[in-house]
Amino acid sequence: MTTYNLASLLEDSTQKFPDRTAVVLGDRRLTYAEVDTFANMVANLLVARGIRPGDKVALTCPNLPYFTVVYFGILKAGATVVPLNVLLKAREVAYHLADSDAKAYFCFEGTPELPMGEAGHAGFAETDGCEHFFVITADLAAPSPIEGTPENPVETMAQAMGGQAATFDTVATDEDDTAVILYTSGTTGQPKGAELRHRNMRDNALSGEDLFGASEERPDTFLCVLPLFHSFGQTVCQNGAFAYGGTVVMLPRFEAHAALQLMLSEEITFFAGVPTMYWGLLGALADGNPDGTPIDVQTIAANLRVAVAGGSALPVEVHKEFEKRFGVTILEGYGLSETSPVASFSKYGEPVRVGSIGLPIPGVEMKLIEPDWSEVAGADAIGEIAIKGHNVMKGYYNRPEATDEVIHDGWFRSGDLARRDEDGWYYIVDRSKDMIIRGGYNVYPREIEEVLMTHEAVSLAAVIGVPHESHGEEIKAFVILAPGAATTPDDLVAWGKEQMANYKYPRVVEVVDSLPMTSTGKILKRELS
Repeated sequence: MTTYNLASLLEDSTQKFPDRTAVVLGDRRLTYAEVDTFANMVANLLVARGIRPGDKVALTCPNLPYFTVVYFGILKAGATVVPLNVLLKAREVAYHLADSDAKAYFCFEGTPELPMGEAGHAGFAETDGCEHFFVITADLAAPSPIEGTPENPVETMAQAMGGQAATFDTVATDEDDTAVILYTSGTTGQPKGAELRHRNMRDNALSGEDLFGASEERPDTFLCVLPLFHSFGQTVCQNGAFAYGGTVVMLPRFEAHAALQLMLSEEITFFAGVPTMYWGLLGALADGNPDGTPIDVQTIAANLRVAVAGGSALPVEVHKEFEKRFGVTILEGYGLSETSPVASFSKYGEPVRVGSIGLPIPGVEMKLIEPDWSEVAGADAIGEIAIKGHNVMKGYYNRPEATDEVIHDGWFRSGDLARRDEDGWYYIVDRSKDMIIRGGYNVYPREIEEVLMTHEAVSLAAVIGVPHESHGEEIKAFVILAPGAATTPDDLVAWGKEQMANYKYPRVVEVVDSLPMTSTGKILKRELS
């Protein structure tokens, strides 16, 4: 047994740099010592409420310091963090809490536009096994905005933490214990929880030295616009920063002008984003400041050391224009939640190959395979990416059959098609057969189809991705109505918005009389547009 707890990323930097700024949100700045103290209080709270090593604790929170504090507090207690998408509706929250066997749930109160606290408590109320609901209020002194009941109690995190000790002896976990469960939808539709070990997450975070030249002596300041509940933001921004004593400047919701202002005022050296974010930054530069003055791109560019992209393919023109305006070459990478997530990256300090996702990161192997797992040979031959190394998940939580479908002899099959050039650099050819990537989020059609078919007027549904200028892809649904049923595309869009997270529901619905099918009854989605 090799003991290691992912909370060491915070604790080691706290020991070395207690007064260094760890997290920034607006005018609020927390040092490493302060983040560690608050995380200790969360850990003490969890232990006091009966949470034991290995228990699952869910967390719904946007990019706010509370996410980081609770995340590391859960880890310190020896429990497993289950980060949830902030856009989930009550039905979806209930599914994730039940599927992960969560014993406690921290949920941010939300905003009028995004009442995640209400959705979170409603989902909590539908789940038998989850015993504690802690609502995180923006104003820690404020009372709970959500009314609980004896059967479904509510406490504010601040109230619950009151009186908890500021010190805590972190639970010694095995490096192969599960640190985080990240939910990802597979091609079978229902979200599955990828179990990531402490060592999976540690080694991926510590790859920053090889990938980006990260250094404790020259700590980076990260602009964290990627959602922390997602593997990209969690590993590359939060954990990657903490591994080297860096600073995380949080922006709860990406807005291009706000991001540029923070890049200027906070002297950002490291920016990570999905392609639509880079597209947005360039558009904001063209528009200038809201008051009509030009944006000081020269100063931003002088500070910016690293820019990385992932989530979907970066358009060549965006790549070239960003380098022209900011003087920094965007490094494209590739990975999945199941790989912690980073599997490959372009090489820092070397000429970029536009369109390539780079080479496998140190300690990781990649190859291209056929459906039967046999390897594809030859330069530029197309095959499915398979990955092996320190980053590959333990498996899907409580889904051994689904795990066996994607892991064989330590190799994880990604479902993504690619080619490899003579120098070993990989290029994505196509994503998984049906997966849609909308604004950097993975959306799987079957899950959407199954929800649509719960509508009383819908008999059959087929969902595809269609090109979209800013989101990359938009979600479009073709539906056949039930006999005698009457509804409109607008009504179905509105209904879907109520049933599914904002990034999932179809913005375009077309009512059709029939769908193209094969002789065996499979829908030919390639004939839909």
